[in-house]
Amino acid sequence: MTNTPPVLEIDKLSISFLTRLRQIDAVMDFSVTVNPGEAVGLVGESGCGKSTVALGVMRDLGGNGKIIGGSIKFKGREMADMNDDELRQVRGRDIAMIYQEPMASLNPAMTIGAQLMEVPQYHEQISVAEARARALEVVRDVKLPDPERVLNAYPHQLSGGQQQRIVIAMALMAKPSLLILDEPTTALDVTVEAAVIKLVKELGQKYGTSMLFISHNLGLVMETCDRICVMYSGEAVERGPIKDVFENMHHPYTQALFRAIPVPGADKNAQPLIAIPGNFPLPHQRPNGCNFGPRCNYFEAGTCDANPIEMATLPDNPRHQTRCNRFADIDWNAPIEAKVAPAVAVSDKVTLRVEGLRKYYDVAANALFGGRSTKVVKANETLSFDAHAGETLAIVGESGCGKSTLAKVLMGLETATEGNVSLNGKALA
Repeated sequence: MTNTPPVLEIDKLSISFLTRLRQIDAVMDFSVTVNPGEAVGLVGESGCGKSTVALGVMRDLGGNGKIIGGSIKFKGREMADMNDDELRQVRGRDIAMIYQEPMASLNPAMTIGAQLMEVPQYHEQISVAEARARALEVVRDVKLPDPERVLNAYPHQLSGGQQQRIVIAMALMAKPSLLILDEPTTALDVTVEAAVIKLVKELGQKYGTSMLFISHNLGLVMETCDRICVMYSGEAVERGPIKDVFENMHHPYTQALFRAIPVPGADKNAQPLIAIPGNFPLPHQRPNGCNFGPRCNYFEAGTCDANPIEMATLPDNPRHQTRCNRFADIDWNAPIEAKVAPAVAVSDKVTLRVEGLRKYYDVAANALFGGRSTKVVKANETLSFDAHAGETLAIVGESGCGKSTLAKVLMGLETATEGNVSLNGKALA
């Protein structure tokens, strides 16, 4: 039996940034391991250090960022020992990263095909024909229609969801051993998001790629990952298998994150959303002891603020660790205190009335359909609704369904083609 080393092994990593005022610690004593073929989720609030960890792995911290402690090993080799040429070979070929905003990763002046082909041409020195064949294969893998047309298109000619799929395809062009995904679905609507997540899982299995999935969406992490690492203010506060952490959480911050998630179909009184009190601490204003202490419902003076808190392993589960001195004293199964939501006074008075609203655009046909005449694009089609005083009305739908166009008509930035819009009985037109 062979003892295969982890694909990625981060041990007690500390990263700081030099500012005009002082040296700021962004990540402290952070450890996580990604095994071959495994997906690990890294979750936490914005600013907790998730992306900094990813940039530390890629050695892309900029001029003022520096790794001041710990180690990062890729397939058993210390990355700090790699020279610049070796790092360039590892990036893109062995370790690939997908960023939050796809357009930030795509060159607007190059076709999609040229951008995809340059990855294997640079890393593997293959021919143009082989590179184009590889590009066609990955475009089919990410389930984009008409791959030949996509390869000849420029980024602006694709939708946001298609651009994100191209970025995923680009990351997979060299069949990397490790794929780092930094909030890859933040800008996508829920239907495209679900398709992208399913796609990432399938491609990970096909290519045997290990993944470090960075997200603030616990639902996506639960669907995608095998293990989870929860971060707060630069530290890992809980680690373990997905099922163990989600069903048997042992850190107050993890519990607080779950209590802030709306559960579809849940009664808002029996399962109220509970906001985390206080504010996220600035890096130079972290408290003594537990960083989460000032916001924690279980805080105990003298226990939680006396000394730096170390990661501890649960006695009954060696794979599950928490950074909490009181984890053994807390009743984690205590029910949430039910609260009666205050009644909302909704008036019979109609504030906004929309009747038979239509918004059409005349578009030059050669821009969309290849002809010379004009065509009609129907952005909104026969919308009717009332919004009463004191009422919140939600307008939902996929990208491109006409939500923003409706908002522009209501604001008077666009003129309705047909129909009436009245505010407090007065026609907006």
